[in-house]
Amino acid sequence: MDVSRIIDPLNTAQRNAVTAESANTLVLAGAGSGKTRVLAHRVAWLIETRQASPHGILAVTFTNKAAAEMRGRIEALMASPQRTIWVGTFHGIAHRLLRRHWQETGLPRNFQIIDGNDQLRLIRRAIRHLELDEALWAPREAQWFINARKEEGLRAQHLDGVADPHAQTLIKIYRAYEERCAGLGLVDFGELLLRAHELWRRHPEVLAHYRQRFPQVLVDEFQDTNAIQYAWLRQLIGTSGKLFVVGDDDQSIYGWRGARVEHMQKFQKDFESVRLVRLEQNYRSTATILQAANAVIANNSSRLGKELWTDGAAGEPIILFAAFNEHEEARYCVERIKGWQEHGRRYDDHAILYRTSAQSRVFEETLRQRGIPYRVYGGFRFYERAEIKDVLAYLRLIAWREDDAAFERVVNTPNRGIGQRSLDIIRDTAKRAGTPLWRAAQAAIGDGALGARGAAAASRFLSLIEDLSAGAMGTPLGTLVKTVIIETGLEDHYRKEKTAGEIDRLENLEELVRAAGDYIAVLDEGADALTEFLAIAALEAGEGQANDYEDSVQLMTLHSAKGLEFRNVFLVGLEEGLFPHQRCSDDATQLEEERRLCYVGLTRAKEKLIITHAETRRLHGTEHRPQPSRFIAEMPAELIAEVRIGTVTMPPQLQRIEHDAAFRLGQRVVHAKFGEGIVLRLEGEGQYSRVQVNFAQAGAKWLVASYAGLRPV
Repeated sequence: MDVSRIIDPLNTAQRNAVTAESANTLVLAGAGSGKTRVLAHRVAWLIETRQASPHGILAVTFTNKAAAEMRGRIEALMASPQRTIWVGTFHGIAHRLLRRHWQETGLPRNFQIIDGNDQLRLIRRAIRHLELDEALWAPREAQWFINARKEEGLRAQHLDGVADPHAQTLIKIYRAYEERCAGLGLVDFGELLLRAHELWRRHPEVLAHYRQRFPQVLVDEFQDTNAIQYAWLRQLIGTSGKLFVVGDDDQSIYGWRGARVEHMQKFQKDFESVRLVRLEQNYRSTATILQAANAVIANNSSRLGKELWTDGAAGEPIILFAAFNEHEEARYCVERIKGWQEHGRRYDDHAILYRTSAQSRVFEETLRQRGIPYRVYGGFRFYERAEIKDVLAYLRLIAWREDDAAFERVVNTPNRGIGQRSLDIIRDTAKRAGTPLWRAAQAAIGDGALGARGAAAASRFLSLIEDLSAGAMGTPLGTLVKTVIIETGLEDHYRKEKTAGEIDRLENLEELVRAAGDYIAVLDEGADALTEFLAIAALEAGEGQANDYEDSVQLMTLHSAKGLEFRNVFLVGLEEGLFPHQRCSDDATQLEEERRLCYVGLTRAKEKLIITHAETRRLHGTEHRPQPSRFIAEMPAELIAEVRIGTVTMPPQLQRIEHDAAFRLGQRVVHAKFGEGIVLRLEGEGQYSRVQVNFAQAGAKWLVASYAGLRPV
């Protein structure tokens, strides 16, 4: 048989992995080392060498996109469709099993799958059925509790005997939710895996069938498996199957979502005759970037260990920019992007990566000011996020009571006991009288249409808005926004969620307070400040993102960046308390995950890597002077070119940049169009050197020195 087309394109390590003959194989695949290629070629190798038929192969991934890519690569290698191979996500494979064995699992034949929003609605109904106060028992907290227990393989019945009263109530909600799902024939995502696990545990004959059916099982992104997924794989493999897994413990960044990096270490203990193959040759990044990433991740103790390398170019030094504050940080990044784009680079060559979603606001604002298209990858733009829209709706209602859309959004957000019946009465009253909902609510309260309980709840809401409005006059806008967030109960509402997104939402609310404070700082305070701020927010929210096919700068959190790559990467906000995040700094396990997140960010860059931090940053409503992130200190100094205002300090062996000597910091110059100004910064070399001048009338401008026509005063 001729297998040259399968193994010839591979390097030595990839070939060793693809042709491994051990019972079980763990492929430790570094960033950019070709893991998807190895998986596809492994399947083709098994089929071509007749070690397995297509019918006997199960390949499991974590996303539908990855599954489609894997199937496409396999079929390209085999030059024919391979429809009998089972390729899919954990949830997709579990769903397929449950459809085939609905009777054994106790499900109706036509059971339906519900998404997270539908699950939340059912949990809310369960809370109401138990006559619990939704203000005290947040549905999202209960959702997180239920999903976390399912990931551990635990049903409500397994949790009896828990002493903690708070947990006891959550277990009651879990049980009531289970009963509702069973009665309606509904299955959530966590239930898919739990039922599949129970199917094999309770029906050994079914498990035996699939062990015989799938003697070869392959798993991608193994470091992201949670407890139930790992247990499910152990069930399937038993002592007769062969498991081939590909993963990278240095890129395990989803611990908050249930992923357990320790599965990488446990694999060699829990499975027999394991062969470990390391893929360390990187085909993405320059040697300089890889050396920095290796140095950072080496500080983690709980890892199997590997060293990325490349036979490509050493590449440029890593730029480290110390900004005065977050606004200067954003301006620096955007000006670099604009400069590169003007010299032939596409906008989508550039990605700005940040630790928290709240950081996007300043970059979005700066990109809009410079007319640069951008996309927030894997999330909403700042002013489109639900928690931000909630606060803005309150502010709109404070400014103008006749804003029906704002009224509808916040009248019962967070829950304040204004039920659907009361809202229907208010809507009907408004329709009949042709009045805004605010006046209709007043009328419905006055004529007793809402009943005593409904009227009391609606009255509290109207009084809340009136009180906030009365206190708004003359109050600094930042203070007003903070007051609204607290007094409306939004802060407590999101804090009680106790979900993975809770911290992001609270940080976004704090960023909105800062945005309001920044806005009032550059305008005269007055009665119209709130209206003007709301108009700006509406305009910014209304400017849609660049579409999928438009050349645009990519903005994203580091978690969203995993699996992607870009020519130029800006890794921003590397400060203690921000990255690593303050909630992780004192926990060794969480700190290691933060360091893995940094490693992921570093290895997204192919050619240029720019790291930034701010000397002052406003966090939690106050100005901070954070220390640079410890991750910066973990990078070899000889790889870094440090940029400060007006200077660039290069390591001796990488010195390349020399500033145009025609200007000096603080020098007064004159421009034919902008008039007189003072030199603030110098950057670049030769014909591309740039100078930043603060002009008395036009403000700060970056100019190309060789074309600017600047003259000393």
